[in-house]
Amino acid sequence: MLPLAEALRLVAARGDLSHLVLFLWAISSSFLLLFVLRELVQSNRRFNEFIREIARINSLFDDDLS
Repeated sequence: MLPLAEALRLVAARGDLSHLVLFLWAISSSFLLLFVLRELVQSNRRFNEFIREIARINSLFDDDLS
């Protein structure tokens, strides 16, 4: 049996439901935090690429005006 499944079975057998709920809340909160951080990193990367492209376009226009 998987370690997590075994742990859940033991907690459920003891009737300690509040600890099980707290454990599930902690896991889901941690997963949500990791998901949000990953999305934030990707968003920052896309924004940096956008700024680089704007700078490249500006340099092209500056060269044309000179």
